[in-house]
Amino acid sequence: MTATLSRPGTPRAADRHRLSVLGGLAALSLDAMASVAYGPEAIVLVLAVAGGTGLGFTLPVTLAIALLLAVLTLSYRQVIAAFPHGGGAYGVSRAHLGRRASLVAAASLIVDYVLNVAVSSAAGVAALTSAVPSLLPYKLWLCLGVLALITGINLRGIAESARAFIVPTAVFVGSILLVVVVGLFRSTPAATVASGHLQTLQSVGVLLLLKAFANGCAALTGVEAIANAVPSFREPRVRRAQRAEVALAGLLAVMLLGIAVLIGKFSIRPVDGVTVLSQVTAASLGNGFGYCLVQFSTVVLLALAANTSFGGLPVLAHLLAKHNNLPHVFALRAERQVYRYGVGFLAIASALLLLLANGDMNTLVPLFAIGVFVDFTLSQTGMVRHWFRSRPRGWRGKAALNGFGALLTGLAAIVVTATKSGEGGWLIVITLPVLVLLMEWVHRGYRRIGLGPVPPPAGRWWSSRLTRDALAAALSLGDRVEAVHVTHPGEEASAREFVEAWERWHPDVTLVQLHDERRRLGEPIAEHLRRHEGRRVFVLVAEVEPEHVGQRVLRNRRGAVLDRALRRRSDAVVCRTRFRIGA
Repeated sequence: MTATLSRPGTPRAADRHRLSVLGGLAALSLDAMASVAYGPEAIVLVLAVAGGTGLGFTLPVTLAIALLLAVLTLSYRQVIAAFPHGGGAYGVSRAHLGRRASLVAAASLIVDYVLNVAVSSAAGVAALTSAVPSLLPYKLWLCLGVLALITGINLRGIAESARAFIVPTAVFVGSILLVVVVGLFRSTPAATVASGHLQTLQSVGVLLLLKAFANGCAALTGVEAIANAVPSFREPRVRRAQRAEVALAGLLAVMLLGIAVLIGKFSIRPVDGVTVLSQVTAASLGNGFGYCLVQFSTVVLLALAANTSFGGLPVLAHLLAKHNNLPHVFALRAERQVYRYGVGFLAIASALLLLLANGDMNTLVPLFAIGVFVDFTLSQTGMVRHWFRSRPRGWRGKAALNGFGALLTGLAAIVVTATKSGEGGWLIVITLPVLVLLMEWVHRGYRRIGLGPVPPPAGRWWSSRLTRDALAAALSLGDRVEAVHVTHPGEEASAREFVEAWERWHPDVTLVQLHDERRRLGEPIAEHLRRHEGRRVFVLVAEVEPEHVGQRVLRNRRGAVLDRALRRRSDAVVCRTRFRIGA
């Protein structure tokens, strides 16, 4: 016998904690937006080696990056539609390139997310200490303070973090656009532009242009974050995420190209202690209020750019846990739609990086942006295979576009890795396979102890044994027993499979399905128990305890979540029963 109970009236409440298009831009695009502060400078620093001739290629190189940005945007719009459950490069790779390739993509994303938090925090504090040198001795503590602030905001929910960041994002974008517009119409610089010593003119080689292109591609980090966090958007999620992706690309392209034009117009040169963006702003707006506004908004946005990772990594970790590549605790979601374990892992890993680097941005920057190009390449390659398999109308053009993007990002990945290996990039080359091996170990651990919710009684999986033993224990407590199964949005297919498997097994126990739009676990069960008020109710929570100590990290801790929720919200007697399972 199967009963299905739904919870009406909750979708609107659940959507309250999700993102609008504007909120998605504020919560998930800060990394890409902040790259305007260092992307053009990365290009200029390389091209300055060839003197004025080299600097003349600033705009062509930026145009090439803008072309790649357009290719990536079109690709990620398709990724969003094809993989609405999030994951970005991981989801594409898993579907079209195989599990091993998907783990490489996931490892690259994890590394990039952690580095983004550390680099953004350090860069924001570096900009602040440059303006206020007396704060320099407290650099590390300021970095950790920024990290703690952003972590606390995100633990309140991604929608709340988006609302907190809308104003600084709007101020930064508006001020940069003001710099571009005023600068384009100004015939002479508003303030004297400092000029540094240039080396002797030399011909610009292809390798130098490639290095400038690869360095400038740092401005593209973060454009994949929206595709990785589609489940965080309000309905219709796909359409809102696609609009946010296009809006991000449009704003980023306009700002990058505008600054590149002004670099050439005002003959900007690299100067020690003065950023390229600072020189462009001074030339366009002068050294008054407008200049201070741009610099201050840049400091704030760099510090807050870490929020992009807090929007993307927890969703990715949830998918990895769902596919048994990370411990299942990463799939637990709090009432505010927050994957707390993912947020906690990101905060701790970033704090460790900041401690090891003593909060120094220059120590962390060489490690940045290698992983993201690996993801770009895998995502583009996976989409090529997607078009060849599905073959919709116009698939050849789409496959060619993705193939061209894969070629460009693959080349950029090779150049960036080669040029940064001597600056610490080798650590990323080592870290990626280590993370893949760790995820393989987790996957093997779950495979050893077995998976599957309700296999036939004769099956050898631990879940079959756990379910049988739990039902036997429950029947020993009373003759009226219900098995309760909670489902969430997007799990309709797996819920039907669960019911079908249960009915094939036919344990002669009523199955009650509870659907909760807010993705809670304990609260819907507590509300269901209120239907039995006036009776003594025992709730048996069966938990698995692997025999080997090393495998106990794989437990999902749902028992603890249920225990707390039911003790707070019901009068039921909660019994947590653990069953030792061997390998």
